[in-house]
Amino acid sequence: MAAPRLLAAATLSAALVLVPVSAGAADFRPGASGSGEKYFPGMGNGGYDVTHYGIKLGYDPGTLLLTGRVKVTARATHDLSRFNLDLRGLQVRSVTVDGKAAKFRRAGAQELVITPAKGIPNGKKFTVVVVYDGKPAQINDDPLGTSGWVATRDGAVALNQPFGAATWFPVNDTPKDKAAYDFTITVPKGLTAIANGDFLGRKTAKGKSVYRWRMKQPMASELSMVAIGKYKVLRTNTGGLPSYTAIDSELAGAGQLKKYDKKTRSVVRWLSSRFGAYPFTSTGGVVDEVNVGYSLETQGRPVHDWNLKGKNPPDGLIVHELAHQWFGDSVTPAKWKDIWLNEGFATYAEWMWSEKSGGATAAELFRLAYSAGPNADVWKGVLAEPGRDHIFDNFIYQRGAMTVHRLRVALGDKVFFGMLKSWLANREGGTVSTKGFQAFAEKYSGKQLDGLFDKWVYKAGKPKL
Repeated sequence: MAAPRLLAAATLSAALVLVPVSAGAADFRPGASGSGEKYFPGMGNGGYDVTHYGIKLGYDPGTLLLTGRVKVTARATHDLSRFNLDLRGLQVRSVTVDGKAAKFRRAGAQELVITPAKGIPNGKKFTVVVVYDGKPAQINDDPLGTSGWVATRDGAVALNQPFGAATWFPVNDTPKDKAAYDFTITVPKGLTAIANGDFLGRKTAKGKSVYRWRMKQPMASELSMVAIGKYKVLRTNTGGLPSYTAIDSELAGAGQLKKYDKKTRSVVRWLSSRFGAYPFTSTGGVVDEVNVGYSLETQGRPVHDWNLKGKNPPDGLIVHELAHQWFGDSVTPAKWKDIWLNEGFATYAEWMWSEKSGGATAAELFRLAYSAGPNADVWKGVLAEPGRDHIFDNFIYQRGAMTVHRLRVALGDKVFFGMLKSWLANREGGTVSTKGFQAFAEKYSGKQLDGLFDKWVYKAGKPKL
């Protein structure tokens, strides 16, 4: 810090001496009330990076009441006078910053504006504790579907893509800000509570059961999950990889859990041979009737909305969501416009599984998809800029997978799969972009790929082969 300087000004009749000024004085200002995400400008916030969420929840399906105490550990990225978290609905009872009461107010659809007792200097680690309760409400967005806290017949399931996390906990809801998570969930005795990561234990007393879970690897908030209900559960540990599988007790048939667990392990082993080491410390899955109309690649443990009693989801769906553990979960697009990097590779994994299992080859499935006429919907969008309302459209999946196949053909199998393993290992736990992926592929392969990406990723229309 520079030494203070005394400034003096004099007139003919008097002299004025100014107070000392520090050249390195802090510039405290509010954190941004958005993350810079074009498609969802109200999501996420600026001025800090979260490193850990400690989430303590209590839920009673009989009353639909959720109680929460969330401890957010973060580091300031500039001198902060105040900052925001995302939280939709729910009644905030108290907020503290570093153990001291903080002022707070609500703004817009989901802004929780927090003013600490004193400013937080750039680079300083700080903790925020928010105590809240209420009846969480799911988000029904046309055309992006249902997300958030969804009540079920015997509990609830929280599925957050793209913006549901804020319906049940205060969060910096942007894929850019990944963090570790600990969950402590209290439910009525007889119910099971599941979350991401490693199962740490259960305690039951006085009519309540408390479940603890931990996701140690960085996780985007859109990939966090909670599932509460009456489940049949299977825990296994084969080859050092723990698995926790749960199927709604009204859906589970004889032997179904073992079949699901066996399939999951088989798929994870195969995907590891293609993409590199599995990026998390446990696996498994949840099968429940959630009535949202999709499965989701929640980190470490996918959730399948399913209602066929005694039958597991099809192999292709299991492969798709498990492939996301590499593409989307471990390596996550920082912006939603690059979602094809998730869905294109997960869909292509389905094509490769078909070939591996004796079905149609990836090349045959490419030709089938490519055979769509020039006016088909699959050719109408731009992969690298689909638009807010189209991030889940079919072309993201099918054109995305076709793009992956054309890249494979251009590079050859040895270089292509070597590049993927290197990309995933180098970017593990981080965030990525389309431009970054192209640059990495070019550097690894030594090939210039502008022509391929221009035709398949940056323009609409049916590319010529």
